[in-house]
Amino acid sequence: MPKYSDPIDILLNALSEPVRRRIVERLARGPCSVSGLTEVAPISLPAVMQHLGVLEEAKLIVSEKVGRVRTVSLKPGALKDLERWAAAQSRPWERKLDHLDAYLKETKEEE
Repeated sequence: MPKYSDPIDILLNALSEPVRRRIVERLARGPCSVSGLTEVAPISLPAVMQHLGVLEEAKLIVSEKVGRVRTVSLKPGALKDLERWAAAQSRPWERKLDHLDAYLKETKEEE
């Protein structure tokens, strides 16, 4: 697997795998034990641990061990960089659509 250095690349790489997206979706509802995450997809506990490693490297999750139970949580604000990036990509298209809307309204008024 290639190593990424840009935060957006790391996030997109982590979220490119459907099982990891399901884990993030589950954690968005609240913390969960590692063993509980085996229910998001038909995979083994070692496979879940491997996916959690990728999500942790991407700084999307945090984990805490209390006794024998490791609980995983979605890190607050972990997706903010991705949200900002996505918003920046959509702004030029929104401006173009606003110009098109204004043009169509103007043309309709001239008729």
